[in-house]
Amino acid sequence: MAQLWGGRFTKQTDAAVKAFNDSIGFDRRLYRQDITGSMAHARMLGRQGILTQEDCQAILDGLEGILKDIESGALPLMEQESGISEYEDIHSFVEANLIDRIGDAGKRLHTGRSRNDQVALDMRLYTREAADEIRSQVLGLLHVILDLMEEHSQTWMPGFTHLQKAQPTTLAHHLGAYFEMLRRDYGRITDCRNRMNECPLGAGALAGTTYPLDRAFVASELGFDCETRNSMDSVSDRDYLLEFLSDLSILMMHLSRFSEELIIWNSNEYRFVEMDDAFSTGSSIMPQKKNPDICELVRGKVGRVYGDLMSLLTAMKGLPLAYNKDMQEDKEPAFDAIDTAQACIPLFAEMLRTITFRKEVMEKSAMRGFTNATDAADYLVGKGVPFRDAHGMIGRLVLHCLDAGKAIEELPLEELKEFSPQFEQDVYDAISLRTCVNRRLTTGAPGEEAMKEEIAASRAWLQAQEN
Repeated sequence: MAQLWGGRFTKQTDAAVKAFNDSIGFDRRLYRQDITGSMAHARMLGRQGILTQEDCQAILDGLEGILKDIESGALPLMEQESGISEYEDIHSFVEANLIDRIGDAGKRLHTGRSRNDQVALDMRLYTREAADEIRSQVLGLLHVILDLMEEHSQTWMPGFTHLQKAQPTTLAHHLGAYFEMLRRDYGRITDCRNRMNECPLGAGALAGTTYPLDRAFVASELGFDCETRNSMDSVSDRDYLLEFLSDLSILMMHLSRFSEELIIWNSNEYRFVEMDDAFSTGSSIMPQKKNPDICELVRGKVGRVYGDLMSLLTAMKGLPLAYNKDMQEDKEPAFDAIDTAQACIPLFAEMLRTITFRKEVMEKSAMRGFTNATDAADYLVGKGVPFRDAHGMIGRLVLHCLDAGKAIEELPLEELKEFSPQFEQDVYDAISLRTCVNRRLTTGAPGEEAMKEEIAASRAWLQAQEN
């Protein structure tokens, strides 16, 4: 049985206990981080004179060979036929294979460290890489959104509150709201990555070690900003994972909101969008169906990420210092949340890139939804009518239009004057969708000039993140 302990024990571990305790079934994906961390640790031990240069080089060569063989498939992490492993975890797998290959020198690798700080390091390295990958994916999605904003700065549509048509806006303005959500997601993940970028290796089991380790050297070798400051916190901290899963939960919530709107817009009742065939599915019984399954799946997978966060919060909620075996339960929810987000973001981006927006349908919906009613009231205010009186006049005018089946701008001037003598020929220009939108020029508004400034600023921000 390949394990890193046993001298204290007089019996072999019960087979069921071993199966319950082992984590290699899921932590095997940390092999590269485990080997990378071990190589940095070995270089530090050699540099400090704790290992001879001969042993140090033998360890480094052995670890490089193990990494190469794992990635080539020559050294399987699990038995291919049974799908099980004799090893307890990825740490014992690497160390046992190292000892098999280089002998006693391999037994010296673990000098000055514990599995507690070793796994803490592995998870930080893995999560840091995941954060970088997801940040890159978010930037890709933001590029798609910004391209669509540039294309549709004059695509008129109704804006909604309470799912009721409210005021006219543009598709660019609507999409810009999601750009801001995802920009914040990018910032949150960046902040989380910065906070997690401290190296726990050298903390030992909980109280450091008597060996003269150079923790700062290891931190630098592995690209960390610094080493962690408290050895007990180093091995028992999972805040960075909780924060990262919280960030992913918010990100996935934003994708879910976006998906929900696309699902609604894709319905026969709205017809604002046409999903590309490559990102839709059909029905096994209803030949006319074209279903927005990608949106629905993204919306559904949000629940997985929420559940992963709650699982980890619950596992950590009552743990005393320092390390407890409960913390082994951090990996599966973290891996699942990361896998889910990494699968959803690029797929959603490509689906969004291929969508056809039905401009005419969106514009007609804005016109027939009386989204310019507020502007009509403002027009009367400009003619000297008190706002509250103007509000009532336009309310009665809308009721009349509903009975007539017409938009406000479709009524002749004589008919408009029945509701207020202040209406003049210039009302038609004042309440056109173009005028209603483009007069709104304050920062963050949908007016053409305001949107040009916002798009340019957003493009510059994206470029800054990529430089």
